[in-house]
Amino acid sequence: MISKKMEHMVANSSAIRAMFEEGNRLAKLYGKENVYDFSLGNPNVPAPEAVKQAILDILSEEDPVALHGYTNSNAGYEDVRQAVADSLNERFHTAFSAKNITMTVGAAGGLNVILKSLLNPGDEVIVFAPYFGEYRSYTNNYDGVLVEISPNTVDFQPKLDEFEAKITPKTKAVIVNTPNNPTGVVYSEDTIRRMAAILEAKQKEYGTDIYLISDEPYRELAYDGVEVPYLTKYYGNTIVGYSYSKSLSLPGERIGYLVIPDEAADSEALISAANVATRILGFVNAPTLQQKVVKYCLNEKTDISFYDRNREALYNGLKELGFECIKPEGAFYLFVKSPVADEKAFCAAAKKYNILIVPGSSFGCPGYVRLAYCVSYETIIHSLPKFAELAGEYDRR
Repeated sequence: MISKKMEHMVANSSAIRAMFEEGNRLAKLYGKENVYDFSLGNPNVPAPEAVKQAILDILSEEDPVALHGYTNSNAGYEDVRQAVADSLNERFHTAFSAKNITMTVGAAGGLNVILKSLLNPGDEVIVFAPYFGEYRSYTNNYDGVLVEISPNTVDFQPKLDEFEAKITPKTKAVIVNTPNNPTGVVYSEDTIRRMAAILEAKQKEYGTDIYLISDEPYRELAYDGVEVPYLTKYYGNTIVGYSYSKSLSLPGERIGYLVIPDEAADSEALISAANVATRILGFVNAPTLQQKVVKYCLNEKTDISFYDRNREALYNGLKELGFECIKPEGAFYLFVKSPVADEKAFCAAAKKYNILIVPGSSFGCPGYVRLAYCVSYETIIHSLPKFAELAGEYDRR
């Protein structure tokens, strides 16, 4: 018998993964070129050439016993952490050092480390719908309680009045994700300033510390010159989780980091807790080769012009067909209003045309669907006639 907690998690397993697996099944039946799989946020732009060269150089030049061994600290190589800190300081005018950086097994590993370090059973974690559905599981892992702020479907900026009302003495953390998965929205500087002011006031009111966790795997994927605020500049109790999965197209390599600033409450204890949590969660340390790789590639980025072309083609194409959606400012997702209230029925209808999309209820926002446009440009162009057929089903109703 598996645990009761895992029974629940298995029953509510990721709809995104399920749809991705369905795509593989359909591809075998109809050919990959005839399946339009917008389910999974798996980058289709190759990693920069510098990543390949760094791997080759590191493997050729470094002692293999040391390279593939454990790091001295569970937080990772000190020189790598210092290089990350220096890069952040240069870009965002911060004052981090190596001790403020914990290398992690991607952003997911980082979120689990920090939530493990922070949460007592019953502590509340606030999220803004729509949100990455795995936040539910990550919070539940440590017996926390997820508190949802309902979606603002006008522009998908957070509903700050509701946010303020739902903060309680049990609130331990707030997770924000900007650029956002699934909407592609970037939270504005005004939104961040107002959110920080609310948190400061609530901390004083309740005499508690509330941590703002900024989940940032899509930071580098922003279009049209949009600026993504760096949240440690606005609120002292901010912790940043980052991943190179999207910025360097390395999702399978599982490499990222946490930033725990000195300004955060109990920062020394929290840094120590993150170090220990990295070990006891079974990560031990982030992958050593990839730590070295990112040190040499801190100034590299994938070419997001490919994503931008896809964004324009899919957004404009669907709008012309009568679908409702806002234009994403970042990430590589389009969040589209379902033409019927039951978006799962719409997803099922789309599958008849070999179009695979994810229901918005997976993100706490029913009535919408998510399309990941990190696919080939040809996939988007060839899918639009199928979307036209799909739209025709609803035009006739």
